[in-house]
Amino acid sequence: MSGLRIGIVAGEVSGDLLGAGLIRALKARLGGVRFEGIAGPRMQAEGCESLYDMERLTVIGFEGAGKYLSILGIRRRLAQHFIARPPDLFIGIDVPDFNLTLEQRLKSAGITTVHYVSPTVWAWRGYRIRKIQKSVDHMLTLFPFEARYYEARHIPVTYVGHPLADEIPEDYDPRAARAALGLPEDGELVALLPGSRRSELRRHAGLFVRTAQWLHARRPEARFVAPFASAATEHQFVHALRKHGAESLPIARVLNRSREALAACDVALLASGTATLEAALLRKPMVVTYRVSALSAALVRLFAHVKLYSLPNNLAGREVVPELMQSEAVPEKLGAAVEHYLANPERSASVQATLGEMHAALKRNADVRSAEAVIRVLAERRSGGPQGSTAAGPRPSYY
Repeated sequence: MSGLRIGIVAGEVSGDLLGAGLIRALKARLGGVRFEGIAGPRMQAEGCESLYDMERLTVIGFEGAGKYLSILGIRRRLAQHFIARPPDLFIGIDVPDFNLTLEQRLKSAGITTVHYVSPTVWAWRGYRIRKIQKSVDHMLTLFPFEARYYEARHIPVTYVGHPLADEIPEDYDPRAARAALGLPEDGELVALLPGSRRSELRRHAGLFVRTAQWLHARRPEARFVAPFASAATEHQFVHALRKHGAESLPIARVLNRSREALAACDVALLASGTATLEAALLRKPMVVTYRVSALSAALVRLFAHVKLYSLPNNLAGREVVPELMQSEAVPEKLGAAVEHYLANPERSASVQATLGEMHAALKRNADVRSAEAVIRVLAERRSGGPQGSTAAGPRPSYY
């Protein structure tokens, strides 16, 4: 299949990483394949021609309201471009609000579409499945439970695994991580990850500070490490320390080193999100929490389809790690859940064993498997055959 032309759109940094790995694996298997669409610097370094600046799509939510018309214009022109000069295949990477509508237009024009990274339709706003059916010829999922969801709805799907599981080693030295951060080699260490966005810090900074105070009062030997994604979020946390008179707490603050902080700690207290996956892949006992506004909480109750929110628990299909959300998210309960791990090594060991199984299940060489799935879709499109589903490997026990 030489001389192929593939349309591809990524809208944020994580998608640029996935896209670069996929492009690299496809180039290794297909001669002379060309890529064009919307790409970040990593995808462009692999040879993808970006027709628009990816950063124009990265602003989401209410922050993006001012750019809404511009984003609509980009999507309209991109659809016109690909319909006028149809690619052999189109791949949308994540950003479902942008890509699914684009894919629907392209699919209705006869262009085969692949979507990489499932929207959280299995957990939230399930009505979107109808749009996915109209938009996507083949779905590539990062998690096994997502593939099961699509299989049950007769949508062609391939479970490819998660690139983070390929990247993070199954064996590592926590003491080396502590040394790299300048932390004591021994003693109890709790990682505090209240979130990467400023909005999350507004909700969680004080809660995490008060939880650390509660823990330190009960376990004076315990130390803490708090990684931050930006100086702005670190400043918010420092403000919370001052507000609660907690400047003397033994908390080491680091910038852009969340993985090292997680690798170094004994237990992690995290805001629910992608950090829970990184903690799971590092086999860290964790306590997961999150707070949103009363209105947002009501919407979640109205549209959510799951009782468990963190990725480790959804992967296992049961509560492996404690989740304390909304009214349950108070310092005494969060602190007690963290302390339970510290005081019960056998509990920590049991959680670590389960998380190790998850790592093995997600480690599937995602770049290669996603490329192989795309090649199968291309071959089936040329032959006119069906685009069936595959789990891309043996199913784990909690699939």
